[in-house]
Amino acid sequence: MLLVLPGVAAATLTLQFTGTPAPWAKTTGHDALWLGHAWVDGRKDAADVKGLAVRLRTTGIKDVYVHSGPFDSDGTLPAAKYTKAGDFLKWWHAALPGIRVSAWLGQKVDGVLNLDDPASRQRVLDSVSHIMALGFDGVHYNFEPIGSGDTDFLDLLTRTRAIVGDGLISSSTPQIEPFPLMRPAVRAVIGHDKYWSPDYFKEVVARTDQVAIMTYDSFLPSELLYGGHVVRQGTIALDLVPPGKSLLIGAPAYHDHGVTWSDAAESVATAAEGARLALTAHGRPRERFGLALYVDFAATAEDWSEYERFWSHP
Repeated sequence: MLLVLPGVAAATLTLQFTGTPAPWAKTTGHDALWLGHAWVDGRKDAADVKGLAVRLRTTGIKDVYVHSGPFDSDGTLPAAKYTKAGDFLKWWHAALPGIRVSAWLGQKVDGVLNLDDPASRQRVLDSVSHIMALGFDGVHYNFEPIGSGDTDFLDLLTRTRAIVGDGLISSSTPQIEPFPLMRPAVRAVIGHDKYWSPDYFKEVVARTDQVAIMTYDSFLPSELLYGGHVVRQGTIALDLVPPGKSLLIGAPAYHDHGVTWSDAAESVATAAEGARLALTAHGRPRERFGLALYVDFAATAEDWSEYERFWSHP
């Protein structure tokens, strides 16, 4: 069984990364980009925003998440971490009024920040209230690792709505359990959930406006397997996320996975092709479906070219 089951999974993923995507399976102008901390701590200025604007105006990117944290271990977010956020937002809204900018906030929750503690969650919410007052269009949460079934994270999402109001509540998510029993098996090996159950994923979707699945860092050893993995993640998620919500597939615009074969297997091009095949298998266009590129400071000219050639104008 230990030999057969992985073989069946590998064969399934390989087969899923076959076929020809439909011509309509491409960007609809609902893509996203993660931005590093340099945009809010003074290392970037108005000229940098204008330079990025030149690139983004020709893409389908509608949302950016600018790293403005992380939270301290007690849930607070000192203003010293985002001293130039106000200036950045002023420059951004002048240069790119059609692209929403959210505060990317999070922390490790396996020994640093305890989201199970009600007082810590309240301090997180207070911090969100303070940073939203600067003029962000929304908040993008990235807490890792959140276990499948974590009700305290659901509570945080629910209570965030009162702060954000009509603004965007977005969250990055782990990958969805691709095959039955894979979640507990992997958890037993690495000590925490790498995957969420479909039911828990739906619970998070219900409390947010947008989810971005971190389909990278799959540790799969080949492009075919990684491509099939993206197809499977997209196919499962398209059935779980209603059309009124935004679903984003994370695309790895970075090259330091820490594992040699992952650097070779994972790319923006393969993620884009996988997303197109998933959308094609879904059988109909989906307006609020896109790629989320991770991350601006690591993205190369080739990454941007792959985004253009394989997703924007395939």
